[in-house]
This record gives sequence, C-alpha cells and structure tokens, in this order.
Amino acid sequence: MEHGGDLTEAIARNGGDPSDWLDLSTGINPWPWDGLKELPANVWCRLPSLADQEAAMFAARKAYAVPRNACVAAAAGTQTLIQWIPHLAPPGPVAILAPTYAEHETAWRRAGRETIAVSNIADVPAHARNVVVVNPNNPDGRIIGSHSLEQLAARLDSRGGWLIVDEAFADVDPAISVVGMSDERPAVILRSFGKFYGLAGVRLGFAVGRRDIVERIAASVGPWPVSGPALHIGTAALRDEQWAADTRAKLVRKAQDLDRVLVAAGLRIVGGTSLFRLAACSDAVALHAQLARRHVWCRRFDWSGEYLRFGLASNDGLDRLATALRLIE
Repeated sequence: MEHGGDLTEAIARNGGDPSDWLDLSTGINPWPWDGLKELPANVWCRLPSLADQEAAMFAARKAYAVPRNACVAAAAGTQTLIQWIPHLAPPGPVAILAPTYAEHETAWRRAGRETIAVSNIADVPAHARNVVVVNPNNPDGRIIGSHSLEQLAARLDSRGGWLIVDEAFADVDPAISVVGMSDERPAVILRSFGKFYGLAGVRLGFAVGRRDIVERIAASVGPWPVSGPALHIGTAALRDEQWAADTRAKLVRKAQDLDRVLVAAGLRIVGGTSLFRLAACSDAVALHAQLARRHVWCRRFDWSGEYLRFGLASNDGLDRLATALRLIE
C-alpha cells in the first residue's frame, strides 16, 4: 500500500463502489473549508495573473507567520516541491529522519543522492550535508522542538547544506512550526494546504525560506505553477482565521472520539496528530484485510506488521468503524 486516499486497490480486491467504502486511509480533514460558494468565471478562462499569485503569497505569509525577509513560493501541492528539492539542494548525502513519508527518500534516490535513514537528529552523521525532517511526523506524530531544529540548521549552515522541514500537518498547532527561522538559516519549510483545509484536490503547497533558496525553487517550478482556481480558493481559505481556530478545536475533539473507538476494540494508540491516529495491534496486516472486507479502508505500512493509521471519520463513519471492529473475529 503505497499511499492512502486511493480506493482503486481496495475495490479491486474487495468489490463495491467508492460510495460503499469508509475511507480512513488519509490524514485529510473530512470537514473541508466551504467558505467559497462559487468561483469567478474568469479564473477558468485565463492564466493566473501576477495579482492572483501575489494575493495567495500574502495570504500564506500571514497564515503561516512568515518573517518579513523570508520568501514564499507556491506549487501544485508539496509533492511537486518534494520532487524538485533534491535536484536543487547542495551536493552530498541527505539524512532523513525515519520512518516517515516515503516520498522524501524516493525523490532523493531518484535524483541520484545517497540517503541515510536516522531515527534521531542526534544521529545525523557529520558527512550528511542535507537533512529532511517531517514535523509533526507522518505516521507517528513525533514532534521535534524548534530549538533542536534551529541547532541542526546551524550545523548544516556550517556545512553549506539545507534543512528541509516538511510541516504538512503543522496547521493543527501553529506552535509546532519553525517558519520563524526561515529568513536566516538554510531551511526550506514545506506547508501543505490541502490536508488541514480538507481540499487535497485543489493541489496547493508552499515552500518558505531564505530568498536565495526559494527563488531557485520558484524558478524551477516555472511560471503559473498553480492554477487560477486553486489560487483563488487557497487565498480565501487562508484568510479565514476564525475557521482555522474553530477547526483546530474541532479536530482535537474528533481525534479523541476516534481514540475511544480504537481503544475499545483493543488497539493501542501510539502516536498521531489531530488529523490521524497511529494504532498498534498484534497483526496489522490481518486486521487491515478484515476491515477491507467490510469496506473500511485504513493505512498499513510495508515496514511494519504492527501499525495501522486511521484518519478521522466524518458523519456516521465513526459508528461504522466501531461496528466493523466489533464484528472482527
């Protein structure tokens, strides 16, 4: 199972239509931002203007508390940025805090880079010139404190390298972010729009960092990297500060509800964020298969037979999950 959010494999093996399935395989907010009822007709008919792009950048700067001297670049989702960065970063090996989102290692390997998996930032070897940290981590929700990341960025600065901090899930708690150091240290901060705002199909993400670094990234993704509709939606959503505050509180409550269902079924919560939970059980592969036969899709991992990740369930989905878990032999 390479990624969550795609029911193609599940349906091929277990039948049904997409509407028959409870998809808990992603960490995407199931209560999306819906503050924009319609788009202006002209956003479909013309290329995005400089004003459209600048409005989105300004909204992102404010939403993410970007320092005045730091730079912001947009792309069609952070996945685009993840694939470009290994081609732009200073030469040399990259250390990746693992296990984590597998596309980081894949992208660096495809760029011909040596990758080094480390379990702790204290274990980053001296010859690693670049480092990737997902913070909070996917799938266990591990958080590395800002002081530790600033110290790591300073060490990499002395080596002429970059620190890449993937903050795809940091919207749930702005205090997690290290965007504040992005104007001084050689750090690239990646921010994903779609997960917290529940609009992954919009395909919008941002890179924040020093001007010399981010301008290289922006030049690489080229002109018009984000569609006009995506810029329009992203700008409006990022400006909605009240929705963001209310949603953070709501997600905490909903994650606690999910915890109760999983624990009642005998699973052990071992990590996560308020957008997903990582649970341990004796045979995750078997449990995953049994849930799939009941058209409940969660996330399993090739690197472990112990863990499953569950996204939040909207509407009556939590009751359906509880029922499916109770029926498992």
